[in-house]
Amino acid sequence: MPGRSHDGVAGLLLAAGGGTRLGTPKALVEFGGELLADRGVRLLHEGGCHPVVVVLGAATVQVNGAVAVRNPDWESGMGSSLRVGLAALPPQARAVVVALVDQPLVGAEAVRRLVAAWKSGASVAVATYSGRRRNPVLIAREHFAEVAELAVGDVGARPFLRRNADLITDVPCEDVSDPADIDTAQDLARVGRLATSPGLA
Repeated sequence: MPGRSHDGVAGLLLAAGGGTRLGTPKALVEFGGELLADRGVRLLHEGGCHPVVVVLGAATVQVNGAVAVRNPDWESGMGSSLRVGLAALPPQARAVVVALVDQPLVGAEAVRRLVAAWKSGASVAVATYSGRRRNPVLIAREHFAEVAELAVGDVGARPFLRRNADLITDVPCEDVSDPADIDTAQDLARVGRLATSPGLA
């Protein structure tokens, strides 16, 4: 409903993967002078999310400003990490912004725009880049159970979004973010070069 306060929007950073193609867990990768896990938590905090939960698995890392939970089944894929993260959110979290640790050029303004869409009545809001839906994604609490039920393997929230396309509010973010992800050493170098673009840090 319109006029909702941003209070109660939590952040969820999925950071459990082993980074097989990269050769190291992504949470431990340094980018711009900070670990990707720390950068992701900062992104969510600066975007207006409190509290922030980070799901770890392949690596253990101390992340300041976040509640860290471990997914013992992290090798099964992103779906199990999403389920673990949703279950760890406090009951006062009325919505959550889900972000991925390997997309360091997603800016805090993208998160703010998703939160603003929720305040205006959206129950599902997805960042878009030149019309293409990517991350981050905001999901209201009334959908948590269905998201968790459909999150299997390495698909995360995609099955839920496909089933409920009519609920999605698209939020253009290409002017403030880049969803480029890091899977290989070549990706890390490429994304590092992209980081010099204005407005993406």
